Parts: sequence; C-alpha cells; structure tokens
Amino acid sequence: MRMRNGRHMWGALCLGLWLVATCHAVRAETDLLYRAETVVTGQGEDNRRVGFAACLEDVLIKVSGAFQLKDDPRLVPLKARAGEYVTAFDYHDQMSGKPKHDEQGTRDRPYDLIVTFDRGKIDGLLQTFNVRPWLTPRPSMAVIVAMSSGSRTFLVTSDDRQSDLQRDALRAAASKRGLDVLLPDVSRAGVVALGSADLPPATLASSLPGAGATLLGHLTWDDSDLGWVSQWQLDAAGATHRWQFRGVTFDEAFRRGLGGVAQILSGNGAP
Repeated sequence: MRMRNGRHMWGALCLGLWLVATCHAVRAETDLLYRAETVVTGQGEDNRRVGFAACLEDVLIKVSGAFQLKDDPRLVPLKARAGEYVTAFDYHDQMSGKPKHDEQGTRDRPYDLIVTFDRGKIDGLLQTFNVRPWLTPRPSMAVIVAMSSGSRTFLVTSDDRQSDLQRDALRAAASKRGLDVLLPDVSRAGVVALGSADLPPATLASSLPGAGATLLGHLTWDDSDLGWVSQWQLDAAGATHRWQFRGVTFDEAFRRGLGGVAQILSGNGAP
C-alpha cells in the first residue's frame, strides 16, 4: 500500500511539474505576441517615438491577427501617444562590433528597437475596434513560395543561397505577424530550382512534418508595375483561400501574404 501511494504521489508530482512548465511555456509564447521591433536611427527620443508608433500598429495586428488594422486611420491618435502603452524597450545595435565612422558617434547608427506593450491596455484597444486577441495555439505553416523573373524561377528554401534575401524577408514577415513558418529543404526534397526539378507543391509540403496548414505563393516580376505580382493560396482546416495583389517589393508581398494568413486563421475574414 505504501508503494502504491508513493507511486501515486510521484505521478501527481510529475503531472504538477509538467502542468507548471506547460503554463510557463504558454505564457512566454503569449507574451511574445505583445512585443514588436522596428529599425530606428540612433537612440534619440524623437526616433523612439516614431518607433513606438510603428510597433503599436504591429502589436495590435500581431495579437489579433486582424491585418485590416494596417494603416487604419483610427490608429493615428493612438500612435501619437504610443508610449503610454509601453512597459519596456531595449535597443540592439545592428553595427555592434563595427567601428564608428562619423563624428556623431552612435546618433546615426541603425538600431533594432524592441518594444514590449502592456497586455491589458492592448487588449482594451482591440476591444474598441471590436476585435479579439487571437491567443489560441497557432499552427506552424508549410510555406512554398516560387519567385519568377524573366526566364528564371526558383523556390524560397531553408538552405539554398540564391534565396537568402527572400528567406530572411519571409521569416521576418512571419515573425511580425506571430506565425511560425517551415520552408522546404533543397538537400532533403531534391529541389534546386522549380524550373529544373518540377516537384508539385503537395510533395514539397509533405516533406515538412509538423505543419498544420500550407501556404502556396507565386511571385512574378512585372516590368510595367515595377513590382511583384503575388498570388497566394492557403489550405487550412479543410478550406482553401486565394488572394492576390501587385506592384510591391517582395518584402511587402511577404508581409501582406502572411498578414492575410493571420487574418484568415484568426477568424477576421478574407484578406
């Protein structure tokens, strides 16, 4: 009887520790939704206010998934006093370790401004827009994106050097919207370029275990628009969603594409 009780006590203790660890992990993940960052020049107060304003808009979209809040005119007065919603901020010097080449010292150096916002205040602001925080677990996204310019087509992958810039931009766009993306691996999938190894998207997505949804994208350069025409398809929860837009940089195309994903998955409507 003592042995059985001891086992029960040990099992209960392990379960309790697991629940505590899980709660802490969920809380930490949720706290990240209330944090945003932007690039500023120097650490002066004027630049910091501009950074706070940009981060406030990003956090409202990140927490809710409501991409329709981007450039919403109702945000203008709130962004003017964005500092009232900030609980902490920090800087990361993008040129850390590099010598200063100007007389102003650190004034003109680029910094990542990392801003943490008050959770209760952000939730309160969202309520005024009739939007709810999107705090349920977010699925990892299998993202298959092809880039076409002239006769050249390639995939954005996790390990191919020709897509280094696009990969970084895609991951930055996902982080801005609070999403986790999984990209195909050239060495594992046997893909060098879409034009030379024409594997279907379903095959590529299947090589990314753990994905709860699949986003397909095709960006085509248009000389007349001097920008990219982007077409997107999201397959999630048994439904397919399609949208497109044109005439933007690939960085902006990724931001809008992942913004559309967040808007759909959070239940805030079509992009």
